[in-house]
Amino acid sequence: MIQLTVNGKTYEVDAPADMPILWVLRDKLGLTGTKFGCGAAQCGACTIHLDGEAIRSCVAPVSRAVGKKIVTIEGLDDSLAKPLQEAWTEVDVPQCGYCQSGQIMAAAILLRDNAHPTDRDIDNAMTGNICRCGTYQRIRSAIHMAVTLKTSAAAVQP
Repeated sequence: MIQLTVNGKTYEVDAPADMPILWVLRDKLGLTGTKFGCGAAQCGACTIHLDGEAIRSCVAPVSRAVGKKIVTIEGLDDSLAKPLQEAWTEVDVPQCGYCQSGQIMAAAILLRDNAHPTDRDIDNAMTGNICRCGTYQRIRSAIHMAVTLKTSAAAVQP
């Protein structure tokens, strides 16, 4: 049995140590927001946060996550999730939607670390997250909008 902390909850999982985190999340825990894209850490659809770092869960063995905190799209903090999801909807980013959870997880790390990213910052942070539908310009616009929404929400907080 492997003990994992996922989205703030502790789980005991019967899985081999070399099983990719992606399959533990999807098949063992039923958290299907993280997607399988390529299986080779090249597309970003499987992006999760492991101790605050964006990683590709399709190639990371579950043994790597023992004693660390996993955050999936289902557990993303509202202060990052809400502005990103609202902006994604407003800008109409998704077409097929398959890559979107990985895109949002990568964008969340960017916004956590850089409150006012430039186009270049966004492009650099999002490199490696592939959108088969080619909505890269909309993704960039949505990230800029999320900055505005996040800033506005912070200004309203007492």
